[in-house]
This record gives sequence, structure tokens and C-alpha cells, in this order.
Amino acid sequence: MWALAAGILTMAGCLPHPVFPDEPTIAFVSFDVAPAGDATLVLAFTDGDGNVGLSQSDTLPPFCSSCEHHFNLVGTYQEWTSEGWVTPTLLVPYSYRVPQAQPTGSSPALDGEITLALNTWYLAGSNADSVRFGWVLWDRDLNSSNQVWTPGLATP
Repeated sequence: MWALAAGILTMAGCLPHPVFPDEPTIAFVSFDVAPAGDATLVLAFTDGDGNVGLSQSDTLPPFCSSCEHHFNLVGTYQEWTSEGWVTPTLLVPYSYRVPQAQPTGSSPALDGEITLALNTWYLAGSNADSVRFGWVLWDRDLNSSNQVWTPGLATP
């Protein structure tokens, strides 16, 4: 019985490490709207060298509050109109600081999910039938992920 347990532990220690590109990749998982009108967005991510996310101390360039990369998850908001998908100018952009993720084990590779609570996810008073979001994730080496889009989301 002990030999079986030791064999299972030994095999688990020999599992291959996941191999992902050093640049982050993201994928759309879900967008759920609650009855109150707020929404939850879930994106999956991978990163081969494990440097996704920013800590609170990341405040010097290129992550300073006035720097281009202060936010490491940036969303593009679009509305469907008779002209197709249009990108209106927003007063407050959909930009977030995803916290630093820590790899577990000996491999630096990361995979996980990013969950965002969106209290306002469409422009009230807009004539758009639906909206969508495009997202890009940046790592600490300033490598950008692919851009991923939500499907068109019917506005309330």
C-alpha cells in the first residue's frame, strides 16, 4: 500500500511543466449580466515567463500613473450602429491594473482567469442595440497579448 502511494507521488513530481509563450495570451470565457444591471467579465490567460500583473509598488516608469502602461489590462468599447461597430470616445476608459500573479512550483509559467466586475458596461442613453469589448493584457516586460473580443452584448 505504501509503495503504491510513493509511486503516485513520484509520478506526480515528474509531470511535465506547462509550456506557454513568454508573451501573455488571453481568451474570452464569459460575460454575465446580473439582474441589477452590473456585469462580470471573465478572461483566461497564460504567460510562459510568469510576469503578468503589477504590484502596488509598480509606480515608476513605465508604470507611473501618467505612463502609457500604468494599466495592464485595457479594454476597447464599441457600439453596434447602422454604420457597423463604432468606437465612441469615453470619458473614463475601461483600463485596469491586474495584480501580480505568483507562479506555483518550479515552473514560471502561469495560467488562470481574470474576473472583472463592471458596474457600468454600456453608455446609458446610447441608441446602440448592442456593445462589445476588445481586451489586451500587458506583462511587466511590456509584451502585449492578443486582442480578444466579447460577442455582441444586447444592451438593456
